[in-house]
Amino acid sequence: MLPMPSRGLYALTQTEGKGFEEIMTHTEAVLKGGAALIQYRDKNPIDAVSFGRKLVHCCHHYHVPLIINDDIHLAAAVNADGVHLGKEDGDIQQARKILGDNAIIGLSCYNSLDDARMAQDNGASYVAFGCFFSSTSKPFAQPAQLNTLIQARKVLSIPIVAIGGILPENGRQLIEAGADLLAVIGGLCTHQPQQTAQHYVSLFR
Repeated sequence: MLPMPSRGLYALTQTEGKGFEEIMTHTEAVLKGGAALIQYRDKNPIDAVSFGRKLVHCCHHYHVPLIINDDIHLAAAVNADGVHLGKEDGDIQQARKILGDNAIIGLSCYNSLDDARMAQDNGASYVAFGCFFSSTSKPFAQPAQLNTLIQARKVLSIPIVAIGGILPENGRQLIEAGADLLAVIGGLCTHQPQQTAQHYVSLFR
C-alpha cells in the first residue's frame, strides 16, 4: 500500500454517463497533471471489482494511491490503498480491521470539528470538510465554513481535505485557511484534464 500524501490535488472520478475507457483516459490525464491522490467514486457500479483493479494498476504506475469511496469490502477486493467513509459507510475500526494498519482511512466530517477530532483519535488517516462552494456533483451537500478549516488547522495533526465546488480560481483561499488537499470532481471535467489538474497543483506552490 502507498502512503497518504500530505499535500496536493485529490481527484475523484466522475463516472456518471461515462464508459470505462473514457474514465481511464481521464484518470490517467489527471495523474499526468500531478494529482497526489485518486478516489474511485461510482454510485452505480456495473463491474466495480474489475474496474477498481485496473484503476489501482493505473494509479500505482504513477506512484499515486487509490482510495475507494464508501465501500470497505470493495477496497479490500481490489487491493486499493484505502477507503473514504461517510456517516453511513462503516467506522474506522471496522475499516482498519479489514484493510490493515497501513491502509488510508478518510472520513467525511462535513462542517464538524468535533467529528474531526474524534476521527483523528480513532485513527483516521485524514478528515474531509465540505461542501465549501456550490457543487453540481453534490448539490444538496451540507455547507461548510472557512473558519472550520482555520480552527481545524490549529487542533489536528492529520491531513485536512477540503471538498465542494472547488475551482482553480477559489482553491487557494482554502489552502491558506488550512486545507492540505483539495478534493475535486466536476472541476476536472474539462476538455483538457491534464492541464486543469496542473492548475490545481500550482495552487500549492
